[in-house]
Amino acid sequence: MRYLRALILCLILFALAGCGQEEQTAGTDAASDDTIVLAAYRQLAPGVNDGYYCSKILGVWEPLITADEETGAPAPCLAASWEMQDEGRVWVFHLREGVRFHDGTPFTAQTVCDNLAWMAKEPRSTAFYSRSLKNYYPNLVSTEPLDELTVRMTFSQPNINQLYNMMNFGSPIYATSCLADDGSFNGFAVGTGPFRIVENVKDRYVLLERNEDYYGEKARAHRIMVRSIPSPDVRFAALKAEEIMGVLDLNAMPPVLADELAQDERFAISVSRSIMVRYLAMNGTKPPFDDVRMRRAVSLLLDRRLLVDALYLGYAQPTVNLLSIASPFYKEFPVTQDVAEAKRLAHEVLGDQRMEVVYCVNGADPIAKGEAELIAYWLADLGLDVRIEALESPMMTARLRRGDYHIARSQQGLPNGDPLYVFDGFFSPKGTRNKSLSLGYDNPEVNALLAALNTEADEGRRRTIFDRLQEIGVADQPLVPLYYDENIVVYNAARLTGYRALRYGVSIAEVAWK
Repeated sequence: MRYLRALILCLILFALAGCGQEEQTAGTDAASDDTIVLAAYRQLAPGVNDGYYCSKILGVWEPLITADEETGAPAPCLAASWEMQDEGRVWVFHLREGVRFHDGTPFTAQTVCDNLAWMAKEPRSTAFYSRSLKNYYPNLVSTEPLDELTVRMTFSQPNINQLYNMMNFGSPIYATSCLADDGSFNGFAVGTGPFRIVENVKDRYVLLERNEDYYGEKARAHRIMVRSIPSPDVRFAALKAEEIMGVLDLNAMPPVLADELAQDERFAISVSRSIMVRYLAMNGTKPPFDDVRMRRAVSLLLDRRLLVDALYLGYAQPTVNLLSIASPFYKEFPVTQDVAEAKRLAHEVLGDQRMEVVYCVNGADPIAKGEAELIAYWLADLGLDVRIEALESPMMTARLRRGDYHIARSQQGLPNGDPLYVFDGFFSPKGTRNKSLSLGYDNPEVNALLAALNTEADEGRRRTIFDRLQEIGVADQPLVPLYYDENIVVYNAARLTGYRALRYGVSIAEVAWK
């Protein structure tokens, strides 16, 4: 086992070392002396045609409904309170008073109506985020202001889960002035947050300035520049050279490099629960994973603790549950390894025959490639000869949808906090993820439970249903969960204060020079 840990770490470090060969510097974009310079692996303020212009990470826009940092449950933001009426067919939202956009215009009920009308135009999806009124507000009939700070939404069917649908990316609110007629944006995103955008150079940086008229507690920093640095080793070098003061966003720094930085007394690591679960997708439309026994065999075979220790240095937790621990209604299950039982189940399916299987990974993810080598080594004991194929993301997506694979490494976040989103997507025969991963999963009991959740309003009964769905998922393993991440960020603790990891991003409004 010690040898395997060393081997996998070497594979990861080797892969990381080659990630930034063509990018030797973090860049030299000018920043004033009072500007705090941070970095992410992607541009967090994409162009005007992106489905979402500005990530919540930047503190530029705010949603009507956000997620509680501790529980993941819906929490007030621009909507101060709400009421569900007519068994979920009507929702009334009472808006926060005294809020103004960065352009000085007031935040009102009419603004919310304008945003939903603009959202309905649904510009083409991009690599950043997609925006769909149908997904976030299913069966919406009308949105109307009852007064200046009260909005009523009416649906043709009960929407018990509407608050979850609206959390964060489901209800961003922008000033009407930046909403273009074609569903894109006019210039910069104009939000209500503690920062506003003053400059955005795509794939290089976004410059933020404190919103002096913010209704809440003002941001501590006057200016923050967030550079786009795709390569993890370049982000690492930029931190060491103090060209940047910290990293933010999910996957901001691989655990191996974060741990190395932490050996330097200048730097510190902040960790929070992440919404991300890593898993193995199993093609359930063809042998051998159309047989639940083979899926169970893979799950029982894996040493998830070794994977976590070797790949994430303990910055993750093993799981057999598709739901993250950060999810509402999460239920804990024991993580069991039973190699003998795994071999027995596999033998029931394959007999004495061996079978070649194709294992697809994202070629840009060095951790996933290292992980695949280790899992392939183990799967040989089940009679599976693994051929690993590292693919670019678009090609991998197409392969999985066609069912031209056996195993694929992927991940699931919880963008709207609603467990139903996950179970409906993966477990329903009509679910988007069920289809896109060729899972081929169809369980009549699951289908009935999913249907019940669309109308069940009682919190206790909903919990009972979610508990049962998780139990079935652990038993059937339509996919094989591996572990849920922790959000790891690294920063220069000698020069910054107030820097802490959140479920999604960092406490950017609290960040300041020491």
